[in-house]
Amino acid sequence: MAFQWQDFPLALLMGMGATAVMDTWLVLLRHLGVPTLNFAFIGRWVGHLLQGRIAHTAIAKAPPIWGELAWGWLTHYAVGVGFATVLLGMVGADWVHHPTLLPALAMGVVTVAAPLLVMQPAMGSGFAASRTPTPLKNCLRSLANHTVFGFGLYLSALAIGLVSR
Repeated sequence: MAFQWQDFPLALLMGMGATAVMDTWLVLLRHLGVPTLNFAFIGRWVGHLLQGRIAHTAIAKAPPIWGELAWGWLTHYAVGVGFATVLLGMVGADWVHHPTLLPALAMGVVTVAAPLLVMQPAMGSGFAASRTPTPLKNCLRSLANHTVFGFGLYLSALAIGLVSR
């Protein structure tokens, strides 16, 4: 199945909804004392990426970028919409009207490749957080966060399906 551009509004709503579910999860974790990602660092990385620098020894020590927090949040939601677009391209837009949990959860689990294989290495944490003090714990935390994103894809599709009836 291929993605149809007329289905982009669905992908936009699903991606934003799923990302908001993930953000709610991250807020809960923060309240429980679990450290979560500082989205300013994503914005900082994107800002440096736009200037041609892909990888950093430690993104926290890289020079700040103007508006990096806003860039981080924008990137976070844009990526969520991108992943929702991929899911709809695989299952088709009709899935939104009768969503099932498995494709959404599978997509969430697959998306964990982005932080483990791209973001963490580029920001100085190594592949699968290998340069951090607790790589396994960090990988499992990323897996949990992205599984919640997958659940958010499902919940968003359910909500869209209910509203569009």
